[in-house]
Amino acid sequence: MSQTTGMTRILHVLDHSLPAHSGYTFRTRALMKAQVAKGWTVAGITGVRHPLPGPEVETVDGLTFYRTPPAPPAPSPLREWREIGALAARIEALVDDWRPDLLHAHSPVLDALAALRVGKRRGIPVLYEIRAFWEDAAVGNGTGRERSARYVVTRGLETHAVKAADAVAVICEGLRGDLVARGVDPAKITVSPNGVDLGLFGSPPPRDAALAERLGLAAGAPVIGFIGSFYDYEGIDDLIAAMPALVAAEGAAQLLLVGGGPREAALREQAAASPVAGHIHFVGRIPHDAVERYYSLIDILAYPRKKMRLTDLVTPLKPLEAMAQGKLVAASDVGGHRELIEDGTTGTLFAPDDPAAIAAALIGLLGDRAMWDKRRRTARAFVEAHRNWSSNILRYEPVYQRLLGRGVAPLAA
Repeated sequence: MSQTTGMTRILHVLDHSLPAHSGYTFRTRALMKAQVAKGWTVAGITGVRHPLPGPEVETVDGLTFYRTPPAPPAPSPLREWREIGALAARIEALVDDWRPDLLHAHSPVLDALAALRVGKRRGIPVLYEIRAFWEDAAVGNGTGRERSARYVVTRGLETHAVKAADAVAVICEGLRGDLVARGVDPAKITVSPNGVDLGLFGSPPPRDAALAERLGLAAGAPVIGFIGSFYDYEGIDDLIAAMPALVAAEGAAQLLLVGGGPREAALREQAAASPVAGHIHFVGRIPHDAVERYYSLIDILAYPRKKMRLTDLVTPLKPLEAMAQGKLVAASDVGGHRELIEDGTTGTLFAPDDPAAIAAALIGLLGDRAMWDKRRRTARAFVEAHRNWSSNILRYEPVYQRLLGRGVAPLAA
């Protein structure tokens, strides 16, 4: 097939998907929905790590996902090898039944290796999309150490997969630069940045006064918020540590923490011990369709990510959602944030790993309310023009056309 038409069938190879909720699944949903709107035929297949039970074939929000049965348990690295094999077998069965024209594999690298195994054997082109390097994500969430043997091996597998794929997509310039430094041809790499589905985040609702009252947020009190996953690299501990200085300057200031994750228990303990514990509110996890109600209560969304390879290389999704909601954004000055936020124009950047810098930035924003409306309009316009999924998918089209036009010769049996 020479071009992406309505008949083109794209199979997305995924770690996990809806109905599980994460930045990963929301990007996948936005991408697949935009491709369907474009007239392309899409489906997804998830590996054995998909976290929720369900049927072998599941339709969620109008999107079809095929599931991979569990692999036999084994210690690492045999476990990962079996996971690749199980996913490859499921992809191969779908090649016969669903007949995809292209395999669009998404990180982690296990998905790419499974897709490449089938793609090379069956003559189907493979696009590998990297949202974060698996080895750096492991360091960020506390399950790995930089420069360990596992880190080095995983990095090697990542480089191998990138070089073996027919094309590569990354979500930001940081990842692209790292791959080029590894010797990957820049012409092989497409940047498809994180974006926002303005159909979901395009019309900010008014302040939910009833919800504010239930949470103990007084009318008129400035509210700082974080909505997301509670991983160590997010730096929420630094945000909590900044609260005494913020409250000393802005006595009514409140902190609203929405979400959950591995650090939740430790963060709750830290907040309980704070001299301003009464100003810190934990909401827990919420349904995705309720998130706008919580955005409506927040004046400034804070993203105090710690400085490390993961945060310097990878752009997050949440600041874009906040900008689309017409909210002020304050974030740590790390590489991933600098790709999204222009300091003093679309947001405020502060020094990472520094509670005093966080407090100073927030105090400065709360003390300069005259510029809020202009800042919010500018940030919203940036999202509409440069980070809207309906236009972002156009970056894939020339890559798909090239791969489908060229085709890939199958391996001899």
